[in-house]
Amino acid sequence: MITFILMTLFVVMSPGVDTALITKRTIADGKKDGLQMALGITTGSLAHTLAATLGLSTLILQSAVAFTILKWAGAIYLIYLGIQAFINRKSPATATDSDNILEKKGSAYKEGFLSNLLNPKVAVFFITFLPQFVTTAERAMIELFFMGSIYALLSILWFVFYVFCLHYIREWLLSPTVQNYMEKLTGIVLIGFGIKLLFTQNESH
Repeated sequence: MITFILMTLFVVMSPGVDTALITKRTIADGKKDGLQMALGITTGSLAHTLAATLGLSTLILQSAVAFTILKWAGAIYLIYLGIQAFINRKSPATATDSDNILEKKGSAYKEGFLSNLLNPKVAVFFITFLPQFVTTAERAMIELFFMGSIYALLSILWFVFYVFCLHYIREWLLSPTVQNYMEKLTGIVLIGFGIKLLFTQNESH
């Protein structure tokens, strides 16, 4: 269990799509949206945990059609989020409060959840990483669910810590020059991850 926790912490803290999304959202919209994004990503991880526990992920990966559909959906969504970073945000002087509320309501959570849920590489990770720590075949389902839950818990704890760290330096990051570079860099990273996902091969075939 100690080995599993240490390995999970290493995976969770490694920069990737989740980090890029949380960074972009926290800097652009503040701590609240960053936390909602983190919660959405964690919910996606719990969904993958249930899928792996029930064997659904394995069934998807064994189907070339299902894997391809999921891969393209995830890649297109990531590229879409990346392109959004290049679109100029509406100026606060021209946007009403109601516009901002309608624009932001639920979107951060939704983006985090969909980006994680539609990523087949996450499914591959769960069905290849977690089984290595199963101790008995009889309790495999319980242990898989337990470890997946621990993974989700460690993820949300790390993301919350990361969001608060970003929040404290947000004022500096929100300077026009820094924000412009951060938005563009994050957009390039997300598009890059999306393109990379397009060329991901289903190793079960």
